[in-house]
Amino acid sequence: MSTPQEIFELPPASVETPDVVGAGGGQAPEALSRGRLILRRFLRRKSGVIGVCVLVAIFALAFIGPHLTHWKYDDFDQSNILAGPSGDHFFGVDEVGRDVYARTLRGLQKSLFIGLFSAIITTAIAAVAGSLAGYFGRFIDTTIVWIIDLLLVLPSFLILAILSPLLGGKTWWWLVILLAIFSWMITARVIRGMTLSLREREYVSAARFMGVPPLTIIRRHLLPNMASILIVDVTINVGVTVLAETGLSFFGFGVQPPDVSLGSVLGSAQGLATTYPHVFLFGGGLLIALVLSVSVIGDALRDAIDPSSGSSKL
Repeated sequence: MSTPQEIFELPPASVETPDVVGAGGGQAPEALSRGRLILRRFLRRKSGVIGVCVLVAIFALAFIGPHLTHWKYDDFDQSNILAGPSGDHFFGVDEVGRDVYARTLRGLQKSLFIGLFSAIITTAIAAVAGSLAGYFGRFIDTTIVWIIDLLLVLPSFLILAILSPLLGGKTWWWLVILLAIFSWMITARVIRGMTLSLREREYVSAARFMGVPPLTIIRRHLLPNMASILIVDVTINVGVTVLAETGLSFFGFGVQPPDVSLGSVLGSAQGLATTYPHVFLFGGGLLIALVLSVSVIGDALRDAIDPSSGSSKL
């Protein structure tokens, strides 16, 4: 489910790049750290800045919004079934009397948690597997590549659907783990290719000749030089995982009742989308805003970290 990013290489973190001299020629060059350069490029991407603002607003709504109403996601108001938005029910009421606002925000919280944690675990697995395969080669490389090829051909949705009845009633963490297990393979291939290139560099050879353990070389010299693609991968994977979890929950294979996610909220409201759109509209709109904002942030980060991949300039 991960999308491969362009393979690029960054200078070591300690390298400093001179700032651009002002047009008037009076400003002295200023040494900018790599982090400040990335931030500067990112801030020049208006779409990325807007995406951050939208994402912050979504997080604020998800975790502050529930305190603005006395209704809980599992409360019932039988006197206002299918009522539209009002001062008491901000998003209206669904077909069984539940507050749509409270249920939507509860589902948004769950989808954000699942998307974030699953994306982090996915990228961590990809970083470890790809770097080990690329650095050690031989049997380890063959084994990891074989596992990657095997997982790529397995029908992940079908496997998740089969396991859902067995694990669904316990905790939503199982969904995080399963989504991560079926999402790391493409990124691992990218990391493996980068490791094959980086392991031949002089500083890696020098560390190896000095007797530095292989795992230390990977942790100190290889992974830091691939941190940029890993950061972008986490960002992209959040949106991908949210969509995957929403799809599973929409069909009843994800987060199980009595808990809710955006997918289960939309799934229960699908039959009313045309007759009572308020039941479906707000959850769908938040899902689109969440995925779109994460996607544009990922694109802006990619261009900020690697100027050659887009139009960002100093």
